[in-house]
Formats: sequence, structure tokens, C-alpha cells
Amino acid sequence: MRVSKGETYERVFVNEEVKLCIEQEAGSHVKIHVINASFCITVNQIGEGCSTEIYGLEHLHGEDNVTAETHVTHAVGGGRSNQLIKFVLDDNSRGRFIGDLKIAPDAQQTEAHQTNRNLLLSETAEMRTQPQLEIYADDVQATHGASTGQLDESALFYMQQRGIDKNKARQLLVNAFMKEVIDTISDEKIREELLDAVDGVVE
Repeated sequence: MRVSKGETYERVFVNEEVKLCIEQEAGSHVKIHVINASFCITVNQIGEGCSTEIYGLEHLHGEDNVTAETHVTHAVGGGRSNQLIKFVLDDNSRGRFIGDLKIAPDAQQTEAHQTNRNLLLSETAEMRTQPQLEIYADDVQATHGASTGQLDESALFYMQQRGIDKNKARQLLVNAFMKEVIDTISDEKIREELLDAVDGVVE
């Protein structure tokens, strides 16, 4: 699909597998959220001054196996992109992130960021992450990073010292980790429904 000059394409997909290939014309804006589903999103900024935002949140349990894949190309200059992909993995779940961010030689004055953060809640959960950044222009700001870890034990201890049950403290930390993505949703109704769903997990 093509997002025309100056237009905005914004969607939130919940529990729905997504495969999108988007071309952005000058000054267009794309903002996509995918919650709890595999996805493959390809975006090519073919016009100057485009803005691209891709957010993914995966909360996996049991034998869940989910792949999140993004391919963002800045073909011309003056564009911005931001990717934030988060996984929370419990039980025997499996997650995979494949991220490909390219800045072409003509894409000067581009700002691009790609972040993948993963939280493992069990010893048998598994996460594979493959971020890739290719920069062929000189005048750019670009970052990418990936981290995988467990809950902060010192934070858990701190909360328990203040009378919060360990299981509840654990879930509060998980919720805070997930809310960073949910808070970026523009649609207030959808955002509040997802925040309520997350908060409802804590008894």
C-alpha cells in the first residue's frame, strides 16, 4: 500500500497477525501497533520528511511461538523512524525479533531508532533477536539496541519490604514494562482498554 503525500496511516492490531508493505510519500506519517501477534512490516520512505513509528508488544505463555519482523528503509533524506518492540515470555514460550533498518546514501539528515527489549519470566522461555543497522549516509542520527533479561530482583525486594506480596510485585513490574508500548497508542479508547486489561491481571 502507499501512503500519499502528507497523509497519515495509523492502525492498532490486537491478536491479529499482520503482514504489511508500505511506501511513504513526502511528509506522510505511519504509526502501527501490533499487540500479541506475529507480524512482518516493511516500510520504504520514498519521499522526504516522512515519519514512521512501529510498536510491538508480545505477552507470551505456554507454548506460544511468535515472530516480530520489521524492515524500514530510508531511501531519501529528512525522515524519522522509531521502532520499539517488547516481548514478555513465560513458561515454554518462544519469541523472535528480526529488525532491518537501512539508511541509503541519499538519505541525509535522517533520524532513526530501533529498540528491542525482552523480559524472561521463566528459565525455559527463549528469545532470539536479530537487529541489523545499515547506514550509507554521513549526516544521520541512528541507534539500535537489544536487551534480554529477567525481573530486577532488587526492585522486587524493595516492593516486598513495603508490604507488597511477591507475586503482585512481580506482576506490577511486568505491567510497567508493557505499559511503555501501550502508552504510545493515540486512540484513547483502545489505549484505556489495553491498560485496563494489563491492570486487571494484578489481583
